[in-house]
Amino acid sequence: MLDVFRLVEQVAPSQASILITGESGTGKELIAQAIHQRSPRRDMPFVKVSCAALPETLLESELFGHERGAFTGALARRAGRFEAAGAGTIFLDEVGDIPPGMQVKLLRFLQERVIERIGGRQPIAVDTRIVCATHQDLEAMIGDGRFREDLYYRLAEIVVAIPSLAERSGDAALLARHFVNRFSHELNSSASALSPDALAAIDAYGWPGNVRELENRIKRAVIMADGKMLTAADLDLGNSSAEQPDLINLRAAREVADRKAIRQAMSRTENNISGAAKLLGISRPTLYDLIKQYRLQA
Repeated sequence: MLDVFRLVEQVAPSQASILITGESGTGKELIAQAIHQRSPRRDMPFVKVSCAALPETLLESELFGHERGAFTGALARRAGRFEAAGAGTIFLDEVGDIPPGMQVKLLRFLQERVIERIGGRQPIAVDTRIVCATHQDLEAMIGDGRFREDLYYRLAEIVVAIPSLAERSGDAALLARHFVNRFSHELNSSASALSPDALAAIDAYGWPGNVRELENRIKRAVIMADGKMLTAADLDLGNSSAEQPDLINLRAAREVADRKAIRQAMSRTENNISGAAKLLGISRPTLYDLIKQYRLQA
């Protein structure tokens, strides 16, 4: 995630179109908002369009607008989302769901930077930056003929890939603390901390729904909790179904275990070296050596 944040800082000031990839629930919209907020367009609108939620006919009208009388029910001229975004940023969520006909029209905009409302003949110049996101494999869709290759390369001038929560050892506990603090204040609840068994359950769980699932479980636990501390039972995680990969080589298995344990200890102690070393049952110098050996963030 540190690499993701560094990439966001680098690409945000540019005018490049950006494709954000990652599983559902990893926070792609938050990354899009971060790119907008760190760009020269930060004072302009940030407009989101959910491409999966609209059929092709409505999606075209939503994006490009329409003239009065363009179709049944078009009682007045309506500007589309591109015009609404203006010189800001338009975020096309689930861009892989855009149907073929609309892909052609989106490609035209990216090539010419002009739009035409449905029923209109006047080209309208729009200086809007496109940031899009998908959980689908667009390159595989290109191979299947479901997504245009030329559109992909226009949209994916820069790709920001967000790892799943299961790949981010230690992050679940950090995020869980954040959500507990947030919902404790928002819901005026006395539940404001996580017990050791809750942290262990969070670390062990596979999080198939990623950060969105974690957020929902913490919110529900804060609402339902009786005491000040959330327990594993409050989270109702059950047993983790995530399978660990088979590691035959002992050195590789040891490194995987060491990395995971160090990250978990650092997250639980909020990066306090002394506290993490105590949790791990090793000395501070040994922990420093391991952090350096495995190139972990201290």
